[in-house]
Amino acid sequence: MTNAKNQKLRKNSMKTVNTLNALFFISLLIFVSILFSCKTLPAPEKETPHVSRKITDKGLLTEEQLADYFLSQNPNMERSDILRLATLYISEANFEGINSDVAFAQMCLETGYLKFGNLVLPEMHNYCGLGAIDAEHPGEWFETENDGVRAHIQHLHAYGTDESISLNGTLIDNRYKWVRPRGKAPTIWELAQTWAADPDYGKKLDAILERMQEVTDYQL
Repeated sequence: MTNAKNQKLRKNSMKTVNTLNALFFISLLIFVSILFSCKTLPAPEKETPHVSRKITDKGLLTEEQLADYFLSQNPNMERSDILRLATLYISEANFEGINSDVAFAQMCLETGYLKFGNLVLPEMHNYCGLGAIDAEHPGEWFETENDGVRAHIQHLHAYGTDESISLNGTLIDNRYKWVRPRGKAPTIWELAQTWAADPDYGKKLDAILERMQEVTDYQL
């Protein structure tokens, strides 16, 4: 009887062990299944916004980023001076619904990164060659940086918007009225042979905007 009883106990013990093993295996499978089902998938990479070539789009770059780009091309300028100018461009452009990135890029192109050297002199505060034709017509003069930037933005407004869109500020661009038809340059590409006689004018602005984005490494 003792042997039979022991055998029965051993059988029961083996059943218990097998049951526990089965339960452990099932629990392990459930755990692994939950682990993989709850695994967080990597978030899709955000596409870097591209600096727009449209005159009336909102600029993306900050004054710090604009200054970073400018000083990469002309490191001899004082950063504080460029920051002040960049801040004016962003403020005036936003006020009139103009792309500050395009306006700043155009200033860089027209002034040779504020080196000037042609008809326009630094003290004229003329940052886009307004009215600069020849020695008898060297261009418009403005009393302050702010006025010069404002006139530049207003002239871009004439090129980038049609007659249905009025200026928000008081007109100081004496050549605004000569832009006919209004809105003939919705992007930088149409500024070639309209704003400037140079057929490659749009390409030059495009190259500057591309370098601006590369240098500043703009991210949202």
